Amino acid sequence: MGRDTIADIITYIRNADMDKKGTVRIPSTNITENIVKILLREGFIENVRKHQENNKDFLVLTLRHRRTRKRAYRNILKRISRPGLRIYSNSQRIPRISGGIGVVILSTSRGIMTDREARLERIGGEILFYIW
Repeated sequence: MGRDTIADIITYIRNADMDKKGTVRIPSTNITENIVKILLREGFIENVRKHQENNKDFLVLTLRHRRTRKRAYRNILKRISRPGLRIYSNSQRIPRISGGIGVVILSTSRGIMTDREARLERIGGEILFYIW
């Protein structure tokens, strides 16, 4: 049985968010680095740094906090395509989450990108997860 690295990332972030942690450490792979870059660019996480421990690379994510309170934003992450059931979409049928407020992360032939980027480039792909 293989591991689902994308579901692991989502679970790490969701658990840290529910436990009101400021940072979360995830294993570093090419897929996780690309997803974290998108989450950083879209403003769902505040900061990312690389950390190496026992010849293994990790990414340390700083979750975004409100300015007045010391708790993280409530991010809702939902895994869509999974190893047992892959979900694909063309560029015209990529769903809009919360009227465009949420972000759909896709794996396309040109790499991992958001729904807005995929619509602009008119390419579809595998819908990895939603975040809003």
